[in-house]
Amino acid sequence: MSERADLIVLGDVYTVDAVRSWAKAVAIRGDRIVAVGTEAEVRERVGTAEVISGACVVPGFQDAHIHAAFAGRIRRHVNLDDLHDVEDYLERIRGHVQAHPDEPWVVGGGWYAPVFGADGPHRRQLDAIVPDRPVYLMNTDTHAAWVNSRALELAGITAATPDPWDGYYVRDPDGMPTGCLQEGTAYSFWSDRMPPDPVEDWMESIRVAQRHLHALGITAWQDAWVRPDLLKAYRELDDLHELSMHVVTALWWDRHRGPEQVDELVEQYNWANGGRVNARTVKIMLDGCPESATGSMLEPYEGHFGEEHDRGLQFVDEGALAEAVVRLDEVGFQIHQHALGDRSFRSALDAVEAARAANGWNDHRHHIAHLQLPDPADIPRLRPLGVVANMQPVWACPDPATETLTRPRVGDRADRLYPIGDVVRTGAVLAMGSDWPVTTPNVFEEMQVAVTRQVIAHGPNAPVLDATQRITMAEALAAFTRGSAYVNHDDDAGSIVEGKRADLAILESNPFAGSVYEIAQTNVTATLASGHVVHGG
Repeated sequence: MSERADLIVLGDVYTVDAVRSWAKAVAIRGDRIVAVGTEAEVRERVGTAEVISGACVVPGFQDAHIHAAFAGRIRRHVNLDDLHDVEDYLERIRGHVQAHPDEPWVVGGGWYAPVFGADGPHRRQLDAIVPDRPVYLMNTDTHAAWVNSRALELAGITAATPDPWDGYYVRDPDGMPTGCLQEGTAYSFWSDRMPPDPVEDWMESIRVAQRHLHALGITAWQDAWVRPDLLKAYRELDDLHELSMHVVTALWWDRHRGPEQVDELVEQYNWANGGRVNARTVKIMLDGCPESATGSMLEPYEGHFGEEHDRGLQFVDEGALAEAVVRLDEVGFQIHQHALGDRSFRSALDAVEAARAANGWNDHRHHIAHLQLPDPADIPRLRPLGVVANMQPVWACPDPATETLTRPRVGDRADRLYPIGDVVRTGAVLAMGSDWPVTTPNVFEEMQVAVTRQVIAHGPNAPVLDATQRITMAEALAAFTRGSAYVNHDDDAGSIVEGKRADLAILESNPFAGSVYEIAQTNVTATLASGHVVHGG
């Protein structure tokens, strides 16, 4: 017997380790994995210990692109993401308003754009419920917001207000904004017009998100939009020993400014980094999304979207982007670039290539998020540049957003959406995330779509979005564990190997054993983070 264990976990253990893919038992002492093997081998090494059993045991999942604090905030206020009907939205809003008569602003989100059609929601729908208080509700993809007349009034937005360069107001025939704010208008409204959330509120939103994510087997995440007030909330929670997740905080790059902000980001890193908070990442948002014709494209959108923006919006042009990435790479930051369109994806790769040329090779593990519609010629560039593909697979199917919003705008280019299989075949590192609250944080739902490329609710005979881009269950699970741990610089996790941190998800069934159309039904019965049971048990 080499050393005693505090806990033994039994089940079909999928290690995500090339040396030994499957085992039957894992022993844990403190926050470490101390033995992996058959039950007899493990017990012989560690003796008796408390036992937890499950049908299957996998490494704790890591979400490589999530807005956890923001999702927690929505769950605490007006949460619409479980509804798909306008009247249901209005009833949920009405109930919240009646239950919280003293809230100065009504906030939340989760409305689904296809429910409202091409023009989106209207302020009058909210005015009928909340005429006297401002309302601000972001949609599921957080690229748009729905506000009422009182909110527009407080913001001083009228028919004469011009659209900003990085977004637009949907307007009535008389020019008055309808209350649907697209892209930059939605973000600037939130940051410039609304009172900031107190740090204590952000802390509670993180707590709410953390509980929910632990219940899904998630033990680490990368928060893809972190401003100083949210960074402070993470730092304070960790100092209070309330942060059981390991969190990468992607500091926000202000696209309205330039390299002068690098020193400020370094200061944020210096005071926030440490413990379970890794603050050495910067998020640069390059474009919008094809659904609203704001993703940055090499060729024009279908139909007419205005001469200025017929190829979408590029929030940071190529020259400024390369300058920013070279400088951030030089001072040691990982760069997390949002790129949905093919032009923005190429720009992101070109910027990393410029950094490699200027600064040489390093282990910063830069990554590009989403890859909705990259040019096929650019995908093979990922591996030589050492760039991780950070993808959100639940979108990779012919769902209503794809078929009613994206396809009419991009035409036949929709047939090459989310080329996950091509990424895997290049040998590039694949990480996965949910972008929650944009989509579900349930990794099994995400993985089923990655494997089938079909809408989960429509069954095995549903239409497929390019079957050549399907990947295996093993590849999908590796992306949510080892791949995401890699991009999070968390080499201490991501696989079940002796000496690594004891982050585990214990499942009630083995997702490898049944039909691929049953993957999404897999439930987590217990989650261990650093050897501690944080859910179930």
